[in-house]
Amino acid sequence: MSAPEPDVRARVARLFVYPVKSCAGVELREALLAETGLDLDRSWMVVDAQGELLTQREWPRLALVQPQIRTSAVVLRAPGMLALHLSIDEVERPTRVRVWNDVVDAWDMGDLAGQWFSDFLGAPGLRLARFDPQVRRLSDLAWTGGVEAPNQFADGYPFLLIGEASLAGLNARLEAAGHAPVGIERLRPNVLLAGLEAHDEDRLRELRIATREGEVLLRPVKPCVRCPIPNIDPATGQSSPEVLDTLARYRASPRMGGGLTFGMNAIIGGGVGHTLRVGDVVAADWRFD
Repeated sequence: MSAPEPDVRARVARLFVYPVKSCAGVELREALLAETGLDLDRSWMVVDAQGELLTQREWPRLALVQPQIRTSAVVLRAPGMLALHLSIDEVERPTRVRVWNDVVDAWDMGDLAGQWFSDFLGAPGLRLARFDPQVRRLSDLAWTGGVEAPNQFADGYPFLLIGEASLAGLNARLEAAGHAPVGIERLRPNVLLAGLEAHDEDRLRELRIATREGEVLLRPVKPCVRCPIPNIDPATGQSSPEVLDTLARYRASPRMGGGLTFGMNAIIGGGVGHTLRVGDVVAADWRFD
């Protein structure tokens, strides 16, 4: 007996990882699925001398830090700075850092990395922390239905999913109001999906992604309430209000207390160790709840 036809068919259009939290992303043609999300996603985080995280919300120039992933290192570049090479397999000393409500063990990347960010941001005493893989930092169990979903320094979930049509709808509204369209870089997804209607990703039960190694399961669990970061132009580090002002006209969610939602946070249901690739076919059914 053949399996029933899915309600929705789509495909992986683009893949992104963000090695350093709140810095620019890296677009990839393929990415390994780790237990915490795509490999190297939010593995590093900039903190102050007290171990508190820095993000684009208060430090928009972080958007100008451009990572490049190499075989054994991540290379960071920023305007006016020499390149900073971060060894993927080397750290200096243990530390403790705070990522939102979680205080976790981490690894300090050393004085050179800390000084690099201090010089670029004009803030003394900054450090760069590497997530400790021995730490198990979990997504909110109330949203995951009790499923333990580990992630690294992401805000709270291993994945952010967005459909191409959702971005097209936002840009149509921006242009109708006389504003320039924006790139997907402002919305910072891990997976951009082609073949969906606008905001279909909000209503999907589980994405079944056919990879060469087998099926990957991603389960959307929580609408992504947007902070001010989509207002920041990733090319300049400057903020202007038109993106969130536009979302406020059609994406305020009563379910999320009036928050402006765009994209879905997702957890992993299976397929750790497989590789996601651009072009992979996606099947899903509607969620009715």
